Amino acid sequence: MVRLATATAYIFGCAAASVAAFQPSTPQQRAIRTHTALSMSTTAPPADTDFKSESAKKQIGNDSFLNEDLMARAQNGPGKKNEEKLKIGIVGAGLAGMVAAMDLADAGHDVEMFELRPFVGGKVSSWKDKEGNHIEMGLHVFFGCYYNLFGIMKRTGSFDTELRVKEHVHTFVNEGGTLGALDFRFPIGAPISGLNAFARTEQLGIPDKIDNALRLGTSPIVRALFDFDGGMDMVRDLDDITFTEWFTQLGGKRGSLDRMWDPIAYALGFIDCDHISARCMLTIFMLFAIRTEASVLRMLEGSPQTGLHDPILKYLDERGVTINLSTGCRELVHDLDENGKPTRVTGIKVGPKNELREFDAVVCALDVPGIKKVLPQSFRDNFPMFDNIYNLDTVPIATVQVRFDGWVTEM
Repeated sequence: MVRLATATAYIFGCAAASVAAFQPSTPQQRAIRTHTALSMSTTAPPADTDFKSESAKKQIGNDSFLNEDLMARAQNGPGKKNEEKLKIGIVGAGLAGMVAAMDLADAGHDVEMFELRPFVGGKVSSWKDKEGNHIEMGLHVFFGCYYNLFGIMKRTGSFDTELRVKEHVHTFVNEGGTLGALDFRFPIGAPISGLNAFARTEQLGIPDKIDNALRLGTSPIVRALFDFDGGMDMVRDLDDITFTEWFTQLGGKRGSLDRMWDPIAYALGFIDCDHISARCMLTIFMLFAIRTEASVLRMLEGSPQTGLHDPILKYLDERGVTINLSTGCRELVHDLDENGKPTRVTGIKVGPKNELREFDAVVCALDVPGIKKVLPQSFRDNFPMFDNIYNLDTVPIATVQVRFDGWVTEM
């Protein structure tokens, strides 16, 4: 079952480190799909130990839902230059790696990136085939609650030109070609617009609508409208049961799952309600209930490469960041103490010739399968948090791209 689990970031630093340095920082809660970025700090704490990022605090926990300026940190960058300039290597040039490079470069560091593929973007990548057609890793839509991503796009100047806002309607295509919809267009915003959308949808019959009203009416979402912290605490307690188990506890029916909730679950996590946790589903519903814009969809005007990545690459190039494509990480080079425990990472071996590149710090911005391939055995043997990574499951995805030779209208 896919759960809303902790994705802790670890920076592999190259200064001398104590065992305490291997303890994870305060975790951010994120839905695990395949976009987990891993890093760990092993450098000594800075002299300015009183410095704390107030904007970062607002990006985690309940504040991340209620903060009125969620994209400010992503848009403005770190806002602080380091006194010491470090030479930093980043493994992986997906969105996580490129955003890490943006912040590190803006903080005054010398950054170099290494990507196994011949193009950047990771799970959101695209490339041109021999005929010049853009091939995408998959269809990517952007919910209005992707505040951090929108902040990055504002920072690179692409937000106002590269995104197309769709009508506030979510369309379901059923077997036989019949259509259903959740139409959120309403003079009054959330949660009233959402209630109106569910009341009017053709996707559910009247008995199913009554069942859904009873189930959702007794859910943590309703409590959160009056007691947000209490509602979120209830949601977090639902990570160990599937959405199907939660939904059917008080009378929800299979027909509603098949026609309404499974398509939503597939859109969110590429798996059905029998396997996704109730916490994952209810967390996004919580956002929809309290923020009207959260359920608004946007799409890129062009491919991810042109609309999303090229502006980031330009931003990085202007700050002297070097990106090495088709140059995968073969090994994390590190020192061991007398007991065989890792103490510091000194660099990485890259490319087909295992070229050694030395750095003051290394960031592994990889998905779960990627980090499993590069983590040294000594890390797993000595620190359970690294070994636990190998217990994470991911969802295999196959993308089929159909190209038409004429204009296809929007549904």
